[in-house]
Amino acid sequence: MDSSPLNSEKLQITSVQHALCDTFDIQLDLLRLDLIHPNLSGNKWFKLRHSMDHASKHNYTALLSFGGAYSNHLHALAYAGYRHSFKTIGIIRGEKIDNPTLQDCRQWGMELHFISREQYREKNEIDFLADLQTQFPTAFIIPEGGSNALGLQGCREILQCVDASKYDTICCPIGTATTFTGIAQSLQLHQNAIGFPALKNAQYLESFIQEKIPHKRWRIEYDYHQGGFAKCNSTLLQFMVSFYQANHIVLDFVYTAKMMMGIFDLISKAHFQKGQKILALHTGGVQGNQSKPALNFSK
Repeated sequence: MDSSPLNSEKLQITSVQHALCDTFDIQLDLLRLDLIHPNLSGNKWFKLRHSMDHASKHNYTALLSFGGAYSNHLHALAYAGYRHSFKTIGIIRGEKIDNPTLQDCRQWGMELHFISREQYREKNEIDFLADLQTQFPTAFIIPEGGSNALGLQGCREILQCVDASKYDTICCPIGTATTFTGIAQSLQLHQNAIGFPALKNAQYLESFIQEKIPHKRWRIEYDYHQGGFAKCNSTLLQFMVSFYQANHIVLDFVYTAKMMMGIFDLISKAHFQKGQKILALHTGGVQGNQSKPALNFSK
């Protein structure tokens, strides 16, 4: 199996331009995981690669996972399955709808199954998973967002793709916390990590992270979710447009834009020492911006 879309090239790091960085003498760079591949962008490939290897080695012919109607994870999984000759099955939360994300998934051969939100809440229950395995006996089941031990293994490898040694702080958006945990596990001794949850009331993730990180050089900032998971408001949209105008980089509204707003707010409040070097992860997912027609980067 061709295990990487990176073509052995180093990942790109882009310097972020903002007046706050000049005022507070902060170097802020963006690790451009969004540029890995048009359809396997961001952290998704790192979270999927080892699950796909496992499925191949154990003779699974299909990959099954979960997500919402605009799921970046399912979008990437559908393409990865198409590229590597796996059948893919998506269990979709909520009523049956159609949108560009799901159209892509179907085009790449994903079989879509819509279930109620009540049923979807059982996605991690043993009986629910056993029923799915019976229904799809040749499928390797991957948790929502690729948040299994194999996904965590892949996320530990992200910083190995660049020379991150000069950075003091690594910033990362948080959904399931798999990527953030992998990043925090792979920090060098002089580094710390800050996570920015995209969902409201995410304090429950802290115990999950604590169990997997043997040091205390990390923290989570809970105040930048902009209303909750996949929630968006005019302030966030305006920030994304202004960030694009200054840096010519498209952020996604679910994860990376919220993190960047948080970083700038922390800089403005002098949470970082002068001269600090910060590396923030652009975790991709910009295809999800299609759900926000008001978002116009040409303004």
